[in-house]
Amino acid sequence: MIEQDPRKLADLVLRPIVTEKATMLLEQNQYVFEVVPKATKPEIKAAIQSLFDVKVISVNTLRPPRKQRRVGKFLGYKPQYKRAIVTLSPGDSITLFPEV
Repeated sequence: MIEQDPRKLADLVLRPIVTEKATMLLEQNQYVFEVVPKATKPEIKAAIQSLFDVKVISVNTLRPPRKQRRVGKFLGYKPQYKRAIVTLSPGDSITLFPEV
């Protein structure tokens, strides 16, 4: 595997996604993140491992379909984004809310 610059890897992961489905996935030790659309699975795996100091078993990615938005007579689309569902090894965890 090609060694990546840690500063560039940190920019691949934009934010954690906290939805009802993502919260249910936490019970299976899976975390959902919004990532840069051009990021690959090995890059996402390396970024999560270096950022949170955990062992990643697998990475599943998905690009949901774009939704149409209308402003007056103009028709446009919401921006395209990419989600990564990261499965961690048993015993590892990521604290998304440190204060709670």
